[in-house]
Amino acid sequence: MSRGGTAYPPGGGGHPRLARRLGLADAVIIGLGSMIGAGVFAAFTPAAAAAGSGLLVGLTLAAAVAWANATSSAQLAAQFPESGGTYVYGRECLGDSWGFAAGWAFVVGKTASCAAMAITAATYALGGEARAAQAVGLGIVGALSVVLTRGITKTARLARVLLTVTLACLLVTALVVAGFTREWSAPLAGVGDATAYGILQSAGLLFFAFAGYARIATLGEEVRAPAVTIPRAITRALGLVIALYAALALLLLATIGASGIASSALPLLAAAQAADVSWVGVFVRVGATVAALGALLGLLSGVSRTVLAMARRGDLPRRLAAVDAANQVPAVAQWWVAGAVVALVLLTDLRHAIGFSSFGVLLYYAIANASAWTQTADHRRWPRWVQGAGLAGCLVLAATLPMGSVFAGALVVGVGVVGRRSLRVRG
Repeated sequence: MSRGGTAYPPGGGGHPRLARRLGLADAVIIGLGSMIGAGVFAAFTPAAAAAGSGLLVGLTLAAAVAWANATSSAQLAAQFPESGGTYVYGRECLGDSWGFAAGWAFVVGKTASCAAMAITAATYALGGEARAAQAVGLGIVGALSVVLTRGITKTARLARVLLTVTLACLLVTALVVAGFTREWSAPLAGVGDATAYGILQSAGLLFFAFAGYARIATLGEEVRAPAVTIPRAITRALGLVIALYAALALLLLATIGASGIASSALPLLAAAQAADVSWVGVFVRVGATVAALGALLGLLSGVSRTVLAMARRGDLPRRLAAVDAANQVPAVAQWWVAGAVVALVLLTDLRHAIGFSSFGVLLYYAIANASAWTQTADHRRWPRWVQGAGLAGCLVLAATLPMGSVFAGALVVGVGVVGRRSLRVRG
């Protein structure tokens, strides 16, 4: 297969293909479900702690970088409609090593995200101690993995149900809190004592909330008419999520302020208490639980498809490339990912998982932008400067994340890249 070719050859080394069963609506729903759970219920708190009153600026920067990345992903996915996302794009456009770096960063970062979402779902469902949440989180990972191994159409149906419940709970909560709030602050009054570094760090943390559109690209082999469907699904899903996050950020800043968001692990619940409508907390808990389940469903699905693509090319054990003949899903890869997530659920901390995940995914999208930069005019849908801006934005946001996340992320990605090169030299 030649770099920059007009069509991606089928099979990837003669391996069986996945079935194209998803339409535009299915792809948009999977993308929405993958994003909404992370941002609303997990990312606002650490982002507000970093940016303070500059939270909206950080959200705007994160959205701008996400949009540039989304256009690059859409442009690449139309040319290479293959499972694996930027792992495939990097190999085709930049070379095998860059493709591996992208795939490894995605697998590592998003496996941490899976653990974070499992713990988030369990914590909101129980409202209890970490140990109990861990036990329930393990059960959640197992149950969703069973659904994922039953076929992609069943996954899309479940994603649709979870997204509907999440949006209904968010709408009820937002309307009630807004209707009963009597003392409003001014969310657009200024950035106060926010620093440029703090705002950039908040943007990097909030990027965690926007990265769900990658799931659409990693499902490229299972989408009908991918050259048309994938670009439309990615941009529509991201546009809807940007609007939702902006509305909720404004509501939270107006009701409890940046300090209130930063000091609460459950900022929407804190906003309900501030409005003296604590009874709406049941909608917050249900919405948060279901949203985290939807995000976890999309994450588990996307990581397994990247593992599948890497195994097909020998960058991971080839047995992970097996496709279940009955349901046409990468069942072995799916259970391998589930096992890794189970281990992290027992070890991870939610705040650190978000920073670690953001670092890995920002590197992944930096390679996506660099890959899109190399595409020829007949495959280009957006100007080259958009990819340049996306690449620069990813590198800046990754560098300004909490230092612990940067160090751990760089170490794990570096060990993977060096280890692969060493094994290939010996082979």
